[in-house]
Amino acid sequence: MEKRNLRKERTGIVVSNKMDKSIIVEIVRTFKHRMYGKFIKKTNTFVAHDENNDCNVGDTVRIMETKPLSKSKNWRLVEIIERAK
Repeated sequence: MEKRNLRKERTGIVVSNKMDKSIIVEIVRTFKHRMYGKFIKKTNTFVAHDENNDCNVGDTVRIMETKPLSKSKNWRLVEIIERAK
């Protein structure tokens, strides 16, 4: 049995679902500046594959890294953690 490599997983909020079978997930992380000690908020956006078009804007989701599915899409939806209210 082959052993698969560990894949990166991220948790974020769906910003856009206007594409067919694709979503844009925004991941926010905060960290302390090395020199000044100020907390900095950094955001990254990832395009993820949503096979069933389940997600809506505002949902909290978990995505996993996968092989490239298109030019900018190399993440896929694992689960919807919390639906938008």
